[in-house]
Amino acid sequence: MASSSLQFFFFLTLLLPFTLTTATRDTCATAAPDGSDDLSIIPINAKCSPFARTHVSASVIDTVLHMASSDSHRLTYLSSLVAGKPKPTSVPVASGNQLHIGNYVVRARLGTPPQLMFMVLDTSNDAVGSLAPAAPAVPTPQPPSIRTPPPLTQPSLAPPHNAPKHVASHTLTLSPDVIPNFSFGCINSASGNSLPPQGLMGLGRGPMSLVSQTTSLYSGVFSYCLPSFRSFYFSGSLKLGLLGQPKSIRYTPLLRNPRRPSLYYVNLTGVSVGSVQVPVDPVYLTFDSNSGAGTIIDSGTVITRFAQPVYEAIRDEFRKQVNGSFSTLGAFDTCFSADNENVAPKITLHMTSLDLKLPMENTLIHSSAGTLTCLSMAGIRQNANAVLNVIANLQQQNLRILFDVPNSRLGIAPEPCN
Repeated sequence: MASSSLQFFFFLTLLLPFTLTTATRDTCATAAPDGSDDLSIIPINAKCSPFARTHVSASVIDTVLHMASSDSHRLTYLSSLVAGKPKPTSVPVASGNQLHIGNYVVRARLGTPPQLMFMVLDTSNDAVGSLAPAAPAVPTPQPPSIRTPPPLTQPSLAPPHNAPKHVASHTLTLSPDVIPNFSFGCINSASGNSLPPQGLMGLGRGPMSLVSQTTSLYSGVFSYCLPSFRSFYFSGSLKLGLLGQPKSIRYTPLLRNPRRPSLYYVNLTGVSVGSVQVPVDPVYLTFDSNSGAGTIIDSGTVITRFAQPVYEAIRDEFRKQVNGSFSTLGAFDTCFSADNENVAPKITLHMTSLDLKLPMENTLIHSSAGTLTCLSMAGIRQNANAVLNVIANLQQQNLRILFDVPNSRLGIAPEPCN
């Protein structure tokens, strides 16, 4: 095999040997902060991320608004998945312009000697792979097997038209576990910023995802705790497998959409603002496997989005209880004087067998000057085929989110991972 192919493969595989020992005087710990073998998760704008687009001194709301500017594209992508007809998955690589992800990255040291790599965490995608960057010389791995993929039959998985595609099979090491014949999606080159930086860790339920390919080892179970976007120097964690998962945790069923089985649906039955459960037409919440309608939990969307009638019901009740004057700031249409924050009600998401009362820091966000406080949710205008609500990463922060795929259940428990 040509040396260029070996070089791009090393960077594409991304998940090759994970050495989680922190380097001497490395202030950005590779391992989880509790010293376990869990993989650390950091916000993409954190100090330890090389992909930060804003300076660490930028306000939280500026950071959130910058990242949320891609939410509309992300939601269009997700809606297109649930609205389309089922099609076979081919090459497990998606265009970054379609995915619009990059809010959290998993940091690991790869290869021998250890090489630092960052992979974007995405629960709604099946891909494990990346674009090979022009990089300095790296240790040559053992030659992998590379095969030409079948024709691309699913537009949502298609890389840019000028990007040569491959599927590579190689041994994957997630310290201390070794997984032979792991399949990676590969792209030699592409124009522009069409792919996520360095790599993509797809945790969906499709056959090519990390979860599906490691079922015999990790039993289809994983969990994460996402740190706040305020956490420039601290990380959350990704736990793979049954070991170390929380014992005290409440579950709600995970629902499966055969049109897009990689997405994680939950049965959202209602929303309360304070003690008031807002009136919502069930058509905007009910899971429908035929159309793909319902509610998903997604790590790649920033702000939780509800179907417009649902959001308006939440917003109107919230405004009623705050009882002040309101203004708009970026994507947020319910901003009010910070002096009234003490009367702001908590919001509870009602799911089957589980009521998730969101912490105030997951519900409100402050302006740069600190004079305004905003409700950190928004509405989404749906396509004609499906109504999709998305529980996004801002509302998942400082919670342990556990995906038990074989038992079709999602667990949620408080966990301060800042």
